[in-house]
Amino acid sequence: MSAAVLLAAVVGGGVLLLLRRLFPRQKAVKLLRYPTDTMRGKTVIVTGANCGIGKALAGELLKVQARVIMACRDQRSAEEAAEDIKSRAGPEQGEVIVKHLDLASFGSIRAFCKDINEEESKIDVLVNNAGVYQCPYAKTEDGFELQLGVNHLGHFLLTHLLLDLLKTAAPSRIVVVSSKLYKYGRINFDDLNSENNYDKAFCYGQSKLANLLFTLELARRLEGTGVSVNALTPGIVRTRLGRHVKIPVLAKPLFLLASFVFFKSPLEGAQTPLYLACSPEVEGVSGKCFANCEEEELMAKATDDEAAKRLWDLSRRMVGLAS
Repeated sequence: MSAAVLLAAVVGGGVLLLLRRLFPRQKAVKLLRYPTDTMRGKTVIVTGANCGIGKALAGELLKVQARVIMACRDQRSAEEAAEDIKSRAGPEQGEVIVKHLDLASFGSIRAFCKDINEEESKIDVLVNNAGVYQCPYAKTEDGFELQLGVNHLGHFLLTHLLLDLLKTAAPSRIVVVSSKLYKYGRINFDDLNSENNYDKAFCYGQSKLANLLFTLELARRLEGTGVSVNALTPGIVRTRLGRHVKIPVLAKPLFLLASFVFFKSPLEGAQTPLYLACSPEVEGVSGKCFANCEEEELMAKATDDEAAKRLWDLSRRMVGLAS
């Protein structure tokens, strides 16, 4: 063996070991298969369905004959995604409808919900999937820190304005996409809007913790209505969510290699929301969080009833629902 080949083998092995330490390989994801008529007659709204997990989920729902409403900020991208998933779904597929929804604008959310309430007789599943991750400091149209505004407040308002249609469809489901990075956040009630200090990683963790507390309190308030709500953490998935993360130029090739070797594909990441939207196994289950299609044990701060109630009341005032 030549010295060059030996050196390459040693360096390559070292890089592989480093990547394994940085990104522990997740266990193989089993792709779910449901009968093609599983969601026939059911209407499902998926936010952020033009790419990543949302697009993969919309495609899988289409295959089981759901009527999928893709609620997206980028209309052109959503229409292209719709054509793509329709071309892959096979002959016995459901229906796709593209609707504009900007979760950084309460006006857009209210306009979207007005149209939905006028056009739809029921909503069987609402998947709160869209999100932003560690973006530079910015505010929503209504003046809220962008990650909190999109990831939590936007979906908070959206869900409230669609509850009547969800109750009409009962038994119906709400699915909330959170993240394991909730572990690194806390609800800073003294500066929830990050006016005094902005840490993009903390604010993302705070918004994902808010998703879990919202799920907890909403499940309590929906008891007896036939509407269930569960959250999930999809794991590390190759999506555009991390587009704001700055990676040194020299490290990009290694990061791309790591993402393809160790991260989930969007389809793999979509399996747990698909499970929560379709599976009879979770019929009537509510207020839980799932990972890899199994119930996940959460940290105490994500199951804090008092914090959940306090965040609920504050969020209602922030989105203009409080009387």
